[in-house]
Amino acid sequence: MSSTDTLMDSMSSACSEALSRPVRLEVARGGGSSGGGGASVSAATDSESGVKYFIKKTSAGGGGEQMLRAEYLGVKEMADTHTIKVPEPIAYGTHKGTTAFVVFEYLDFCGGGSQYELGKQLAQMHKCFSPNGNFGFHVDNTIGATPQPNIPWDHDNWADFWDEHRLGHMLKLTGDAGLDKSTVKKLRDKTKELLSHNPQPSLLHGDLWGGNKGFAKVPSNGDKISPVIFDPATYYGDREADVAMTYLFGGFGPDFYRGYEDEWPLPEGHEKRKTVYNLYHILNHDVLFGGMYLSQARGMINKIMKD
Repeated sequence: MSSTDTLMDSMSSACSEALSRPVRLEVARGGGSSGGGGASVSAATDSESGVKYFIKKTSAGGGGEQMLRAEYLGVKEMADTHTIKVPEPIAYGTHKGTTAFVVFEYLDFCGGGSQYELGKQLAQMHKCFSPNGNFGFHVDNTIGATPQPNIPWDHDNWADFWDEHRLGHMLKLTGDAGLDKSTVKKLRDKTKELLSHNPQPSLLHGDLWGGNKGFAKVPSNGDKISPVIFDPATYYGDREADVAMTYLFGGFGPDFYRGYEDEWPLPEGHEKRKTVYNLYHILNHDVLFGGMYLSQARGMINKIMKD
């Protein structure tokens, strides 16, 4: 790399290597926003082919490089299932050791689309199971900007994985949510009891709130408006965790749940486990934003203890 190379030059080089053809990226309109974890999102066009791409970039320091690499690997894991549409991951890398980037297929997001198909295709992705039969993933990633531990990828017991890598992790980050040690122990014991249903380790999006799904015209599918999910916190876990989060902040209608149930009905007891799974995200919101979320988390903890 020359000392005069720009960020676009570095991204062009990474794409050229990944696609085995010359790529020359130039700034394009569209896509400008803040992405998950604080990365900025923009668009670029390849002047060689006219193809447009989404670009996410952030500082390579402070875990930024690892965050975008993990996102690339997580989206690739979902793309390789050929079930639900995701922005195809193209390349990732760094520029002069200071800026990390990842390049994705550009999608033309639009209104409309079938929530029924969204639910059905999510269930189809959930039928893709961990290749080693264990819970976790081959890389740690982030949930928003918060570190999310997934390794070692050797847990065959779901309740233990959730206690160590999800609930226990968030309790550490929130100072045990202000609870005394006795209450924390009771919460963790009760949670493990509720999660003793032995689910299969399904491929999960991991951060499936309404803002991380949409609909887009997909050229490879005849410009049909297709469901899309993006900005994941991918790992292999209980599929109920993905479905539970869809209830937190809205954006998913009755047709979504009907589509999911028609493809793969949820097992008995999933309603009780929903609060357990969503507590993780509310504790994470306390880490990220503070404010009212700790009070909401305590209300959820009380509900879990009573179930």
